[in-house]
Amino acid sequence: MKKFIAVLALAFAAVFALSACTSSEPVELGVDAVIIDVRTPEEFATGHLDGAVNIDVQSPDFGTIISQLPTDGEYFVYCRSGNRSGQAIAQMEASGFSNLTNGGSVAEASSMTGIPVVK
Repeated sequence: MKKFIAVLALAFAAVFALSACTSSEPVELGVDAVIIDVRTPEEFATGHLDGAVNIDVQSPDFGTIISQLPTDGEYFVYCRSGNRSGQAIAQMEASGFSNLTNGGSVAEASSMTGIPVVK
């Protein structure tokens, strides 16, 4: 029964993360906002938002890298589908970050911000 509840909780968290990350509302980013692409470097090279930095959420160094960022900054996070950006935001929130926007996929993030995708 405990395993079932744990699996159910994880499934609920995944669905919530996915549903919370794909808003089509326009986003106005502040001048100092940091745009973070949390996909792999190979995915990043295929096209990313202009000015984005690549911090792979699946890298073992992700926690170390984000710990070097100011927690009071503004961050716009996106990935391929919105799943990994939700995971990254959860980790960042656990580390004290609060001004976070999940841009969902690359295309959604570009549409939300008006920032073009570049290679």
